[in-house]
Amino acid sequence: MKLWDKGFSIDKKIEDFTVGNDREIDLHIAKYDLQASLAHAIMLKSVGIITSEELKQLKNGLETLSESIDNGSFVIEDDFEDVHSKIEHELTKNLGEVGKKIHTARSRNDQVLVALQLYYKENLQLIKNKTKTFFETLVSLAETHKSKLLPGYTHLQVAMPSSFGLWFSAYAELLVDDVYVLNAILKIVDQNPLGSAAGYGSSFPIDRHITTKELQFSTLKYNVVAAQLSRGKNERAIASALGGLCNTMGRFAMDICLYMSQNFGFITFPDELTTGSSIMPHKKNPDVFELIRGKCNKIQGLHTEMLLITNNLPSGYHRDFQLLKENIINAFEDVKNILDIFNDVIQQIIVKDVDFNDEKYKYIFTVDSINNLVISGMSFREAYQKIGNKVQNDTYMPDSGKEHSHMGSIHNLCLEKIRAKFPK
Repeated sequence: MKLWDKGFSIDKKIEDFTVGNDREIDLHIAKYDLQASLAHAIMLKSVGIITSEELKQLKNGLETLSESIDNGSFVIEDDFEDVHSKIEHELTKNLGEVGKKIHTARSRNDQVLVALQLYYKENLQLIKNKTKTFFETLVSLAETHKSKLLPGYTHLQVAMPSSFGLWFSAYAELLVDDVYVLNAILKIVDQNPLGSAAGYGSSFPIDRHITTKELQFSTLKYNVVAAQLSRGKNERAIASALGGLCNTMGRFAMDICLYMSQNFGFITFPDELTTGSSIMPHKKNPDVFELIRGKCNKIQGLHTEMLLITNNLPSGYHRDFQLLKENIINAFEDVKNILDIFNDVIQQIIVKDVDFNDEKYKYIFTVDSINNLVISGMSFREAYQKIGNKVQNDTYMPDSGKEHSHMGSIHNLCLEKIRAKFPK
């Protein structure tokens, strides 16, 4: 069944090419199409296009379909182009002429727009919730390990002392920034496009405020052409926000891979969370974090894909938009999975004691030595040159028995202030 069927058959090659794998992808938005259809039916009754009895029948039919989605029995067979044609077919099959009225005053264009935006809204909130859980885990780890020293590196060279508390809480605070962006994207997609029809509105006396209220959108997209133009714009914004979150997680995963290696040896994980080599029995590989890094990098590339698909398209609907659905939905599902597995595994991290007497850390306390000289009254420039000369002459020794001057700032993590920054 095709919603645009006019009584002739389309070449199978053309049908296969134009439909693609929409049927499989549309299963992700099926429940949202039902929600939007119910809101639309309520509006149609309110403006007198359908009767109370017809609304009751449509409501029952939509609830039955919703139950089939919940129990996993809902499928979109090859006879249908997409979820929209499947749902209308089922309503017509079960309700007769009443089922055919559900498409009144709307187009497949605003159907898919509103279903996608409902999916985006719910899943952006889910990602926010999972990010908050991950954030709390990192803050807790920072508190637990705040006093454990960790060598800091710049240019991949030993630099200054840091701490595991700083490391964990640094990525926690970066997640706050990522959620600021997610909140901005939520505001963008929280605008009701239903009623824009094919992008030029409807001549029926519809009331878009009713569907806005029923679907719990904060506002509506008032200009119907703007509603259609938001297709692609929404996806670009979402891809950018998800990419930002993935950048944070990907860099953190890279740190973990690096710090697990024998040349660093700062952390490890229980054996059951790692993998091995088929020929080297000593290997303990951080495959989970390598895959997180790879998946995060892939998702960061999505914004470019969304941009190139939609760049310079004129106003109005174009079939190019169909290509946006698959990878943006896959990105949502991947990000949720990454957050879940990252949060689960990081809680089992084993933080090791770092031997700062190792030769490679010989100069890690030079800044502390400079600071101690400054505190004693020497100018910073003179102190810097003095310690620098000792390094050059290989006569430098860390200050024995003195408390390192910046250890307090390392351990003062302001965790409660970081917690308070996490947005609602």
